[in-house]
Amino acid sequence: MKKTIFLIIFSIVHLLASAQTIYEEFPSSKLNETRRLKIQLPRNYEENTDKVYPIILVLDADYLFEPVAGNVDYFSYWEDMPESIVVGIMQGDGRYNDCSYDDVNFLPEEKGADFFEFIGLELIPYIDNKYRTAKFIIGVGHDFTANFINYYLFKDPPLFNGFINLSPDLAPLMESRLPERIPQIQSQLFYYLATGTDDIKGLRESVEALNQSLQPLKSKTFNYYYDNFEGATHYSLVARGIPTALEKIFAVYRPISKKEFKDVIMKLDTPIHLYLQEKYQTIKDLFGLSNPIRENDFIATCTAAEKKKQWESLREIATLAKKQYPDTVLGDYYLARYYEETGQPKKAMRTYQAAYDKEEVDFITTDLMLDKADKIKDDFGY
Repeated sequence: MKKTIFLIIFSIVHLLASAQTIYEEFPSSKLNETRRLKIQLPRNYEENTDKVYPIILVLDADYLFEPVAGNVDYFSYWEDMPESIVVGIMQGDGRYNDCSYDDVNFLPEEKGADFFEFIGLELIPYIDNKYRTAKFIIGVGHDFTANFINYYLFKDPPLFNGFINLSPDLAPLMESRLPERIPQIQSQLFYYLATGTDDIKGLRESVEALNQSLQPLKSKTFNYYYDNFEGATHYSLVARGIPTALEKIFAVYRPISKKEFKDVIMKLDTPIHLYLQEKYQTIKDLFGLSNPIRENDFIATCTAAEKKKQWESLREIATLAKKQYPDTVLGDYYLARYYEETGQPKKAMRTYQAAYDKEEVDFITTDLMLDKADKIKDDFGY
């Protein structure tokens, strides 16, 4: 177990080292001072000149930046989430002034109100102007700063699309204000809340109470996730919560897994090609990313279409694969399979043969294509 944990940590540190981390001094007119930033750009950022990236804004960057940035780089390397720009605000002991709120209405006041505007009116526009950003922002905070990011839910529309609340030290009335406000938000919202069984008692109890209020609000637009980590303290829960939150928020982005194939796709009553198209349309709608369909996802949905004998779906998916990957055998193979199963052997044979000089994909080799063509030729005497 220790060896496995060491390997995971080593992998994250190694990947983080290869990403681009920039340190900046940002002069703020709202705060009337200069703030220190850490910015991690995705690997190969400069080479992908047309690609855009979600923003992950990290408060308490003095200690939260590296855990968040390392996990973002690690997950995006394996395509479990999109490559993202991680922006950290260094706060140190000033975090309490940054996130201060009024003692009467419990909303940001004085320095807290200035810090609120600094993020929304200065920092995010600066990042948008300087880097190629997608219209998807996640805010991350821990205890006092986790409470603070919730105030952005009361903007219309909210500044953040996703909220990662790690053991928030909730302001009075926040437990009642959030359940009242969230149903009024029309846009897609991702909200992650975490505590631990060994968390600070008062914080754990308020988080558990908030969870009871938010659980019934789950809907098509409010994507809510909650964890109470067994044996986790106020500080150790952070290391468990960050990767869990990223995994849950970006679940739709991941390549089709064996579980998704078995538990979702194979149980569909609707055409499988529609599922594939909707998956990538959702990625575009949520994260602002127009990604090509992965070869893995073409193979998974084509396999499902074959198993369920959805031949028209197979044709639709194969045609799309042929368009996206014209230099590979992927689309030709499944289009030929469609012709075979719909009583068009001569078309199938010619389609197999026509792809003999294209790039192989996964199990679909040139030899396989030619063998299938030869078998049709022998069976039908062409």
